[in-house]
Amino acid sequence: MQTIRKFAAASMLAALSAGSTAQADGTVEVLHWWTSGGEAKAVGTLKEAFEAQGGTWNDSPIAGGGGDAAMTALRARVVAGNPPTAVQLKGPGIQEWAQQGALNDVQAVADAEDWDAVLPPVLAEIMKYDGDYVAAPVNIHRVDWMWANPEALAKAGISEMPTTWDEFNAAADKLMAAGITPLAHGGQPWQDATLFEDVVLGVGGADFYRAALVDLDQEALTSDTMVAAFDQLRKLRGYVDPNFPGRDWNLATAMVMRGEAAFQIMGDWAKGEFLAAGKVPGEDFLCAPTPGAGFVLNSDSFTFFKVSGDDNLKGQQVLASLIMSPDFQKTFNLAKGSIPARTDVPLDDFDVCAKKSHADLLAAIENDSLVPSMAHEMAIPRSVRGEFLDLVTEFFNSEMSSEDAVQRLSEAVARAM
Repeated sequence: MQTIRKFAAASMLAALSAGSTAQADGTVEVLHWWTSGGEAKAVGTLKEAFEAQGGTWNDSPIAGGGGDAAMTALRARVVAGNPPTAVQLKGPGIQEWAQQGALNDVQAVADAEDWDAVLPPVLAEIMKYDGDYVAAPVNIHRVDWMWANPEALAKAGISEMPTTWDEFNAAADKLMAAGITPLAHGGQPWQDATLFEDVVLGVGGADFYRAALVDLDQEALTSDTMVAAFDQLRKLRGYVDPNFPGRDWNLATAMVMRGEAAFQIMGDWAKGEFLAAGKVPGEDFLCAPTPGAGFVLNSDSFTFFKVSGDDNLKGQQVLASLIMSPDFQKTFNLAKGSIPARTDVPLDDFDVCAKKSHADLLAAIENDSLVPSMAHEMAIPRSVRGEFLDLVTEFFNSEMSSEDAVQRLSEAVARAM
């Protein structure tokens, strides 16, 4: 059966590569939340590649919430019996939809192109359900990044990027004294959670991060180390400007570009905004990992929902092949600010931040400090993630003590499991 599947896929892909519009047609409706400048440019590269194959692309972007609004729309579409062809989806969410019988597999394409040989095994498993690929990854994002405006740092007498939270706090105090907002931040739950998980890694290390934010170990959740993480998060709250509530992440990035703020702590999709504005890494902006020895992994992927009709099914096969093609992985990630999901794509044309990310990824795999992002849905189910986001955001916007925060977080996680 596997041999027949590989032969059928190989025949289909050979027909597509022959360049016949009639053979390469297909239709996809793609639901995603990539609406900011760098993101829109990146997804545009996929749309152009698909249409160049003779296909029809129907774009369904839904802005806001780090994907929360898109997931709400997706649930409504599936319940109504009208799912999109492909959906930006990630982590445990892929498995949850597959368990409901809502997904088509693209294993025929994966077999023909030998995806297993070019994807990191941990990432490949996330893309599969019962051994078959039901999703295709477009990139690897690093979440634990600091971005900085070098001119703003220089005005405050800061010559180097901080490597510990104590150094960050000292730099932030200098920036405040110089009248510069230390930290550009958007007051949205997923952004608060991004700060939180980067702080947890820096304060506790990779093993503690896994225990608390992946394994949901109660001892870790209520530990003195977690109290210390909330203490540092409280410090960060004091370094943001008063207009942060509700601000989108890309507007916070723009604050750093303009020198209104010195730092932003955000995944490397922020770099896509700098690049889209013509900024040069190492000159117009600086990049460095947040304090801590590790790598917080996020990966965008497209999952293929159960649709019918030859045109839609062909569209899924074509889209899956395009996503995993080396040329697309290079073009997309150059625009998005991330690095390719494929391990065999040369990084010669990538910037210094991407090369640093790739080197640190390999090191993290080697020393077992690669951890999946809780905030960005790579680690735990959405229901449990929601408890983290609610509690962290309440803490960030109140005078709740760190001791109360860890107790309430522990109780919320226990209820959600």
